Amino acid sequence: MINTLTITLMIAGLFFFFATTVGVLRFPDFYTRMHAAGKGDTLSSLLILVGLAIYNLHHISAGNILVTIKILFILMFIFLASPTATHAIIDAGYESGIKPWGKESNREGQDDLAD
Repeated sequence: MINTLTITLMIAGLFFFFATTVGVLRFPDFYTRMHAAGKGDTLSSLLILVGLAIYNLHHISAGNILVTIKILFILMFIFLASPTATHAIIDAGYESGIKPWGKESNREGQDDLAD
C-alpha cells in the first residue's frame, strides 16, 4: 500500500515536471513561462518529496522519523521560497520593461514579417 502511494506521488511529480518543461518551452512570453515554471516546479517538488517522506516511514525507527522531518522542512522551505523567488523574478522583468505578450503585439510581428 505504501509503495503504491509512493509510486503514484512520484509519477505525478514527474508528470508535473514534464508539463513545466513543456510550458517553459511553448509559452509565448516571459510572464507565462515564469508562471509555468513557478507553479509546476513547486507542485512537482511537493509531490515528489511527500512521496519520499511516506516511503521513508515504511520502516519506522528514530532515524527514519528524523529524516522524514528533515524532508518535510525542505518541503516547507521550497513551498515558501519558490513562489517568492518567482514573484521577485517576474517583478524584476516588469521593472525592466518587458512587455507581456498580447494579440496586438503578435499581429505587429506578423505584419513586419509580411513586408
